Amino acid sequence: MKKWLLVLGMITCMFGLTACGQKETETPLMTEAEAEAWGAQLVETMNQYVVMQAQDQATDPILISAIESWEAAAEDMGNYEEIISIVSELGEEDGVIEIKVKGSLRDAVVEVVIEKYVVTNVTTNVQYSFGETMEKAALNTLLGMGTVFVVLILISLIIGCFGFIPKLQAKFAKKPAKDEVKNAAVDNTIAQIIEKEELADDLELVAVISAAIAASEGASSTDGFVVRSIRRAGSKWQRS
Repeated sequence: MKKWLLVLGMITCMFGLTACGQKETETPLMTEAEAEAWGAQLVETMNQYVVMQAQDQATDPILISAIESWEAAAEDMGNYEEIISIVSELGEEDGVIEIKVKGSLRDAVVEVVIEKYVVTNVTTNVQYSFGETMEKAALNTLLGMGTVFVVLILISLIIGCFGFIPKLQAKFAKKPAKDEVKNAAVDNTIAQIIEKEELADDLELVAVISAAIAASEGASSTDGFVVRSIRRAGSKWQRS
């Protein structure tokens, strides 16, 4: 436990402080041996954090991000077993350290990026086989094409619905026409009834007028009288 705490302190200092080396010299940040030792300590530290469920104890933002990447990769990598190799490319101020590790399911590569003497990024990338890579690529292609076809089908259905719009408009437009026909029929019926009533009133009036004229002439009947026409002027009837 003390050894692990010592390693944890060394890793934390590495993330918070500048790396070895002086700015004035042309020497790299660290030697290959130092890079291998530091990379091994980093992997062991991240794995211990995840195994002991002590992620909340990390304080450095870069270290927290590194632990989260390691934990996410562990789902496909499986349990960490050992370090396979460590390759480093170090310059005067910047550098990259790649640590290849073996998992129970798949291998992975931990990439450490150093800029201006400070570790800026640590990511764990699972290495998939060619078949797994092609399978994922095929699934992504099918998913993308399927989405496109679904959208095209929806657009086609929407465009197809445009043909029903004029029919619906025509259907709703016919209803007022039917109502107008019904109203016209009702109006014609009422007009016919009124016309018949007016005709009946005229006949009664003709009979009264004929009787009055016959009485004034001293005739006993109205057979000799003929009403030739009845004209209406303004609001009153005129007959001749």
